Amino acid sequence: MANRYRLKAEEKEFFSIVSQAVLANPFSDERMENDLKIVGMFPDVAINKLVGAAVAEVKRRIQKFESSGMCDINRFSGKDRQILTSACLFDLFYTFVGQFDSLIQEQIMAGEKSVKVNFANDVFAIFHKRGFSHDEAIQFFALFYQLRRAFYFIHHSLVGRSQCMKKLRESLWNKVFTYDLDLYNRFLWNRMEDFSTLILGETGTGKGAAAMAIGRSGFIPFDEKKACFTESFNSSFVSMNLSQFSENLIESELFGHKKGAFTGAVNDHEGIFDRCSPHGSIFLDEIGEVSIPVQIKLLKVLEERVYSPVGSHDESRFKGRVIAATNQPINRIQGKGVLRDDFFYRLCSDIIMVPPLRQRIEEDSSELDDLLEVTIERITGEPSAELVELTKKTIDAELGTNYSWPGNVRELAQCVRRILLNRSYGSHQRETDSNSKIYPSQLVKDMENGNVDAKNLLKGYCRYLHDKFGTYIEVARRTGLDTRTVKKYIDED
Repeated sequence: MANRYRLKAEEKEFFSIVSQAVLANPFSDERMENDLKIVGMFPDVAINKLVGAAVAEVKRRIQKFESSGMCDINRFSGKDRQILTSACLFDLFYTFVGQFDSLIQEQIMAGEKSVKVNFANDVFAIFHKRGFSHDEAIQFFALFYQLRRAFYFIHHSLVGRSQCMKKLRESLWNKVFTYDLDLYNRFLWNRMEDFSTLILGETGTGKGAAAMAIGRSGFIPFDEKKACFTESFNSSFVSMNLSQFSENLIESELFGHKKGAFTGAVNDHEGIFDRCSPHGSIFLDEIGEVSIPVQIKLLKVLEERVYSPVGSHDESRFKGRVIAATNQPINRIQGKGVLRDDFFYRLCSDIIMVPPLRQRIEEDSSELDDLLEVTIERITGEPSAELVELTKKTIDAELGTNYSWPGNVRELAQCVRRILLNRSYGSHQRETDSNSKIYPSQLVKDMENGNVDAKNLLKGYCRYLHDKFGTYIEVARRTGLDTRTVKKYIDED
């Protein structure tokens, strides 16, 4: 057996801080505090270069250990081995972080086909050199990929410097890895399907982006023989907007159906639960629109992990994770009959609140500038300070600084497009405002004066019923209209 070494007091103190940084949520203040401690000997380091400086200092220390032949975790024991292991993982992760980012980009372009990981052997060689077992190396390599994916999708999909957005990103990370990365790695990495998530927020706030960030960040094992991960993260996330389907079709879209199950069922049909992989997640948007009978069947899936296609008694097993979202406020969901209590409590292992755009701007006025930069880059394919200035000036002139953005970030994106096309948004907005709140007294007045057409009459009545009863399904039932038609009238600008 190799001689056992002990870390010096100063080394132990330094690597203990690194160990804390490894476990900290990267979107939390705790992680920044640990990075500051790591580079404490460089007080003039700028905040935006903090992580880079911390990584460089850890690498310098690890290389010093390697040059002395001591960078082998098996030469240490107890607490020393534990904190040196964390430091080695920290250094190894950031050594290959650029390759992981390239892999993510390549996988996005490749779609559902899992791409080959050309740098995997280089990573495993260093793992072996530093004393990690083969199984440990495989597990940590898959964890590295998951960590980088989670950071990539949370960081790029949910921008903004406001405090509420910082909290949202921190919360999303915890939904993927829990509050303790060490506990996750030891006990929960293959058990997260039992943790359902309910996302709340107004229409257009970005609930879908939050769900996708979670859904694309699940643990995916590495297949060493094929030199690729067992599946693409593009196929590990499937979504369904429940309000787009009629009551008669929604069970078929969820659970699938067998040929002949009902009129028009000429072939077997896979539902969304069939299409979800064991490592994947299902996103059920507009969960507040499903009927009680469907909620009961979904509850069975969550509790027993089994379901049956329409027209079949055969049971299939669901191994993925469920993420759901609704624009219904929490006080309407609870106690108002929107969701059964048992379904609600089983669905919400945790609840995420996506903040409205007005709150984000109130907390930090620079939030709007950040979103304009990102939106314009997505539209044009490249950053443009000129177009950001143009859109910002138009918004300030036509809407003012206190505009409430009722359509949230979705409205902002359309606003930018209209300004790029017309160099104006205000005339459209005034038209929207005039039609967006048509209540009974206004309807009666307009009808008496002969100033309302059939479309706006239906639009106003549907919006009134939705404000009163809370769901598209209830509005459809009371008006005799199809759910999709009701949704179009309520959400239409």
